[in-house]
Amino acid sequence: MVTTSELLERAGSGDPVALTRVLVAIPSVNPSMEEDGSGEEEIARQVHDWLQGWGYRAELQELAPGRWNVVGRRGEGGKRLVLNGHLDTVGVQGMGIPPFSGELRDGRVWGRGACDMKGGLAIILATAAALARESHAGELVVALTADEEYASIGMMAFADSVGEADGAVVCEPTNLSVMPAHKGFLWVDAEFRGRAAHGSLPEEGVDAILHAGLFLAALAGLESRLLQRPRHPLLGFPSFHAGTIEGGSAPSVYPDRCRLVMERRTLPGEDPDAVLAEFQGVLDEMATRVPGLEGTLMPGLFRSGTEVAVDSPVVRGLLEATEAEGVKGAVEAMTAWVDAALLNETGIPAVCFGPGSIAQAHSAEEWVKVEELDAGSRILTRFAKAFLEGR
Repeated sequence: MVTTSELLERAGSGDPVALTRVLVAIPSVNPSMEEDGSGEEEIARQVHDWLQGWGYRAELQELAPGRWNVVGRRGEGGKRLVLNGHLDTVGVQGMGIPPFSGELRDGRVWGRGACDMKGGLAIILATAAALARESHAGELVVALTADEEYASIGMMAFADSVGEADGAVVCEPTNLSVMPAHKGFLWVDAEFRGRAAHGSLPEEGVDAILHAGLFLAALAGLESRLLQRPRHPLLGFPSFHAGTIEGGSAPSVYPDRCRLVMERRTLPGEDPDAVLAEFQGVLDEMATRVPGLEGTLMPGLFRSGTEVAVDSPVVRGLLEATEAEGVKGAVEAMTAWVDAALLNETGIPAVCFGPGSIAQAHSAEEWVKVEELDAGSRILTRFAKAFLEGR
């Protein structure tokens, strides 16, 4: 049985499994997602202390009350590499295991964030500790950010201030595959207006919910057109779905309003105005044949898709390091939107690579494999050394 002091000592030396266990045991639930979420302050102070103890120029940055970034830098001149992970997690309601135990069992570390993404933070910190023990070329920037699970205020602040860099690795869960591309999304808010009337007076009422349903049915044609576009080699085709719908006041009343919110997953380079125009075209066509239809569409949150060329130095370097550590390398697509897109928008080529499976993220019994923590830290350390040396 490892004592708390022994676990902290191992973490302080850069052991990725001990780092993961300590990080999981520090609650960092995003308060924008769960009312009593603790935010990032405690975990930020812990990783700041580790980085500072390893000789990094470490800085704590409070972006809003309780919302913290940590940025550590080591070296200067030559190539510049950013290693990024987010400090926050989603909430813990409905979990089937103790969320903050950091238990090591059956070759896995268990608890909220073990996979998304305290295991990823651990391999970043293990790499930082390893590089601190020897001289290396270039500058390593460790950027651990707030609020990725909600509005990405941490990454937006970092991206505004980081300046130029030659590459970045965002250590989201990829099962140690290299993921240089992911889709973006646009939320589309559709509101339909009807006319309230007693259910026994159909000649007086206009059913807003029915019109929303007819609109959703009409979108089948748009779905077919999206599937006829050229397939992206990693990401496949764009897609959309209806996420929420609300309307009506009582079973016996014609509903005078119905609101639905749709999500359209976008490929890199797709313009949100053009995406909204696709939906508007369907609505305009409906208006010519459905009496009394009144509907409006409004764009909501947009996050762009992103991709880095598969022959880029970051992708090639990670694959070479993976193979050198005896792990079969693979290039795949990240299914979720992540902060790598914001780095790419600044001109820094950013790809995803980390331990754990996205299928475990946010789950009721979240875990990450010890073998992936160990292998991931070796691969990332090997890659970082080579990349900073220009190899």
